[in-house]
Amino acid sequence: MLQHRFIDNAKANPEKIAIIDKAIGTNLSYSRALIASLILSRRFKKLERGRIGIMLPTGSGGALAVVGTLFAGMTPVMINYSTGAAKNCLYAQQTCDFRVIITARALLERVGCEELPDMVFIEDILANLGSIEKGLAFIKSKLPSAMLKAITGKHNLDQPAVILFTSGSEKDPKVVQLTQRNLISNIDSFSDMMDVRSMDNLLAVLPFFHVFGLTICLWTPLCLGMTSIAHANPLDFKTIAKIIKEHEPQLIVGTPLFLEGYARQSQPGDFASVELAVTGADKCPETLRQLYREKHNIEIFEGYGTTETSPVISVNPRDGNRPGSIGIPIPGTEVKIQSIDSSAPCATGETGKILVKGDGVMAGYLNNVEESHLRLQSGWYDTGDLGCLDEDGYIWHKGRLKRFVKIGGEMISLVSVEEALNNLTPDDVECCAVELPDSRRGSRIVGVTNKVIDEKEVGKQLAEEIPNLALPKKYVVVEEFPYMGSGKTDFRTLTNIVRDMESDE
Repeated sequence: MLQHRFIDNAKANPEKIAIIDKAIGTNLSYSRALIASLILSRRFKKLERGRIGIMLPTGSGGALAVVGTLFAGMTPVMINYSTGAAKNCLYAQQTCDFRVIITARALLERVGCEELPDMVFIEDILANLGSIEKGLAFIKSKLPSAMLKAITGKHNLDQPAVILFTSGSEKDPKVVQLTQRNLISNIDSFSDMMDVRSMDNLLAVLPFFHVFGLTICLWTPLCLGMTSIAHANPLDFKTIAKIIKEHEPQLIVGTPLFLEGYARQSQPGDFASVELAVTGADKCPETLRQLYREKHNIEIFEGYGTTETSPVISVNPRDGNRPGSIGIPIPGTEVKIQSIDSSAPCATGETGKILVKGDGVMAGYLNNVEESHLRLQSGWYDTGDLGCLDEDGYIWHKGRLKRFVKIGGEMISLVSVEEALNNLTPDDVECCAVELPDSRRGSRIVGVTNKVIDEKEVGKQLAEEIPNLALPKKYVVVEEFPYMGSGKTDFRTLTNIVRDMESDE
């Protein structure tokens, strides 16, 4: 059990720092984290039953709230505050059947969210602790490990450990319930494969409402007895680059967008402590690899995962990095490539649907039998992504099936259009391709950039790289691309922006 592993580490190294919280300037030891989690557990039991919402930034408060929820025998429902916090709170309450949401006033102010009736503020809980309450938690923390584990949850790996929501970059978020087994198997497999157990600390800046952040930045350090160096805003590039220099993490993880931001704000030598840099959630551009090699002599290892798989499916091994691929499956996970049109397996090098099987795969979407049946067959989860396997078992990602457009009877990859655009434009130009309806062809492709480009010259060069059917019929400028809290491009919102721009013309 996740909380039991945390207890073991708190008992073994009580004075070790569990979380360095840069946002509030505190260092929290494992012993204090254990006591605080026990206090929150007791409070949460009085507020709610079954499930409780957690809407807190990356840091000690968010981590303690999640641990305290499991101690109380409840399931934390992690709420995305980066895009439409109030709307996401109501959506979570309606789809997951709970009332209380644990949050913080400072967060509501930062994201512009109004106070909702069932919100409980963690600062109010911590500011009104009685001496008896503190004393009781302290006494409990001194109980033998076996007794403490018994009162914080029976050993049952099939117990739910968290409820998360898919990114919603293409349509409404789906509700994913992950079990103790799902998360623990992912933590163990990833840590063993990438030799994380030999490390003492990591940079924790990814949001806990995203599975990448929850598994790697919250539970991995607590389960392995590491120190988390936490900062609440992953987009605060300058501050985080300074944190890396001063606190010397050995492991950093993030989306390409985040990792590039940190490197741009750093100087050679600032990342000397970093032994392992892992990226995922979006394709890693070669320019980012070169930036880290040239500035910091660091090799970036690209991985791949989904919310439904806890998240890591594959990663490039440290002794066999193959840039451009998304690596090989982590131990205990199987991957197969299946034909888009049938259930037949694809040959080596042939592109098809990426299917995954293993202990990290969810049992199904919460209260959505139809979607669960569509995506899960005999234990195999259909990721909705396309890829191929090479002769050595490395996976090569080819894009989302939903990001393919049928034009003139041909399947066109929007990802391939974006890659070609990126290769033909300066490094500071961001590129995307979106699909809009077309009365004659059914669909057409619009090229989107964040800066003005020479459309005629780029179009001419693009015609030499991709088929005529795939050429954007128009280019528009959107100065600031919308992003999900995870750092992924929000394709749905970007498409709506472009559609609105066209309707205003």
